[in-house]
Amino acid sequence: MTVARRPFRSPLLRRRSTLSAATALGSMAACLLFSLPKHAHAQFRPQVMHLDTGRPTSPDEPATFQADKVDYNDVEHTVTWTGNVQVWQGDHVLRADRIVYDRDTGVMAARGNVATIQPDGSVLYTHYAELSGGMKDGIMMHVNATMQDNAKLAANGLRRTAGKINVMSRAVYTACEICEKDKTRAPFWQFRAYDATQDLEHQKIDFRDAYLDILGIPVIYLPYFSMTDPSAKRHSGFLMPGITPHDRYLGTYFTIPYYWVIDDQSDLTVQGLFSTKTGPQISAQYRNFFNFGKINIQGGLAYDTHRSNSYTNGFGDDVGRGGNHGVQGYLFARGQFSIDKHWRAGANINLATSADYMRDYRVQGYGSDTLNSNAYIEGFGTGSYSRIDGQYYQGLNKGVIHNTDLPWALPRYTYSFVGQPDALGGRTSVNTTDFYVYRENGSADQRGELQLNWDRLWRSRQGQQFLLTLRLDSMVYRARKLYQQPNYYKTARTVVSGQVLPTIALKTNWPFVRSFEHGRGTQLIEPIVQAIYAPNTGMGSNDLIPNEDSMAYEFTDSTLFSLNRYQGTDRLDGGLRGNIGVHANWTWDGHEVDLLAGESFQEHIEHDRLPYSGLDHHASDIVARARVSPNEYFDFNARMRLDPYTGKFNFGDALFSAGVPHFRIRGGYVYEPVTPYYYFATNYRSYNPNQLYTVRTNEISGGFSSDWDNWHLSGFARRSLSRREFVSLGGDIGYTNDCFGLDFMYLKQYTTIGGQQRNSTFLFTLSLKTLGSFGLK
Repeated sequence: MTVARRPFRSPLLRRRSTLSAATALGSMAACLLFSLPKHAHAQFRPQVMHLDTGRPTSPDEPATFQADKVDYNDVEHTVTWTGNVQVWQGDHVLRADRIVYDRDTGVMAARGNVATIQPDGSVLYTHYAELSGGMKDGIMMHVNATMQDNAKLAANGLRRTAGKINVMSRAVYTACEICEKDKTRAPFWQFRAYDATQDLEHQKIDFRDAYLDILGIPVIYLPYFSMTDPSAKRHSGFLMPGITPHDRYLGTYFTIPYYWVIDDQSDLTVQGLFSTKTGPQISAQYRNFFNFGKINIQGGLAYDTHRSNSYTNGFGDDVGRGGNHGVQGYLFARGQFSIDKHWRAGANINLATSADYMRDYRVQGYGSDTLNSNAYIEGFGTGSYSRIDGQYYQGLNKGVIHNTDLPWALPRYTYSFVGQPDALGGRTSVNTTDFYVYRENGSADQRGELQLNWDRLWRSRQGQQFLLTLRLDSMVYRARKLYQQPNYYKTARTVVSGQVLPTIALKTNWPFVRSFEHGRGTQLIEPIVQAIYAPNTGMGSNDLIPNEDSMAYEFTDSTLFSLNRYQGTDRLDGGLRGNIGVHANWTWDGHEVDLLAGESFQEHIEHDRLPYSGLDHHASDIVARARVSPNEYFDFNARMRLDPYTGKFNFGDALFSAGVPHFRIRGGYVYEPVTPYYYFATNYRSYNPNQLYTVRTNEISGGFSSDWDNWHLSGFARRSLSRREFVSLGGDIGYTNDCFGLDFMYLKQYTTIGGQQRNSTFLFTLSLKTLGSFGLK
């Protein structure tokens, strides 16, 4: 776009021009001001005409002049204000040491420390200014502007038109601080342009014949460059393009995004990707916020020329070469809408033509096992919640599971209600989760559930706290193909089965509390005892009852006092058992040490329970946790489960963090003998515990972070001890100040997905404040 350049010419040279109504009224007001004494303050309300419509403004927007001295020249038809002059007119403010107002032309000429404050809060400083038309038109010489986000714009000269366009000659723009000791010293970065146009109406700044200087040295020449005005919150235009010199699947590729503000509540971002190793991709993201909801739709379409190779997965199965090439695409959509004050509906749709396509084009979500989609309606009431939804899963890693093995939930219904205290002081609650699960390859079943619960809490005079719980679980099932995953029963017929389990439990806590350090700290010792009785049903394992939500059994400190230690309700803990534990806590000056240890004792032993459950004997494994935060320099969290018969740890995890100001280290460890997901993909009933032990999780991780002034540095590593190899490692180093940021990141992932492993990732980012970020991968 080309803008004609004209030399600046003072409007004062056009003397005796035709007076407008606004000029005439201004002259009358100036005459009134003439009779005021020195140090006068005057205010008048002339009728000013809009430049665009010609309609008069409201008299509530006066033009106000304030000065130490006012002089009137009847010969020259001028009024002169000197000494701390301030002029307000509409939403514009002008300050100067001296202002001369020409009544014939309606022009104000300002000199000495001239500053104009704009409606958006930005300030223009100039040596000399001539303004007219309610300060919406005029010229300025030697201009400096302070804008939003500390951005600064300077120019030799400026012409303003209609209060909407500022045309500048020899413009310089930066968001860096100017050196106070040497103002001639170049900032870290700046744009220098032969001329620039600031469009205040459309909130953008266009530079022509521009150079990007780094430390005063020109590094990039741009015939034309357009940027969003720092005062704009949202503005249409091209975003910063990206370039990646090398990628394993894309080669060298470029991205060019464009952002379109459709209206006040919606926008669209479109991006083109062009690479040297495969076909181009076009992607887009649409967002819209309504009064009653919001939607976010993202998708892409590409021509992928890569072909996947065959490989053998971790279970020894051969995965053939797929046809995941050619025209490929993805769609991610989220939406939520309020129906009324109690009900709302929504959907989360995540679909892709193939995992290989997501890998090749770096689509977000690659690396996960599945893409999850659902649609739902949910309602909220006083103490109640209701939801019905449908769920779909798309597999992304054939090395773990195939799409035909994944379930559909069509539909699933959940309801929960908690009542108010009744006449006996207890609360009644009702819960249900009903569903129909379908698999193309695997079990298909329907479940209806009703769970009734009554809790009564009271305290004794000795400070003991008692909780009495009465609970009734009931489920009915209809299932087929139970011989397939994830159940692996030795039958193929369709079965109808069910279970009903009443449970009664009494739990008591007896806290002993004392204070120390003159009341600044407290110590708590709390014995906990719980007795639970339910009929011994064998957990439904031998009743041909499907299992959809209870594949993992977690017996840790968090479930020590749970009525059912399975994650769901397809499997239920029955029989007579007692749980004991001791809880200790020390708290002082905002610091804390918290400990818990306990054990469970049971009358009945279920030998077909999942391996390494911790409940293979009448006396269970010992579970414990510790949370230690003695000061601001150290904190530690750990959990474990110890087999008292063998002395082996069957579960453990730990996290710690330690450091001083500006430097901190972190570490973690996790050990679990059996990966729960293994049950879904393997007929675990045909294996003995020693074989399952080979799929244990045993990992250690660590990292550090440091910051000093404007610098930051961090690194991390994660290693599998059982496989004796790293899982991932990486680091980051960068510098950030008031106007720019430099960041370099390295990431190496050793995980094999789809039979292939990604190379190392390098990312360099240069961020220039108010302009955006430039990245190299």
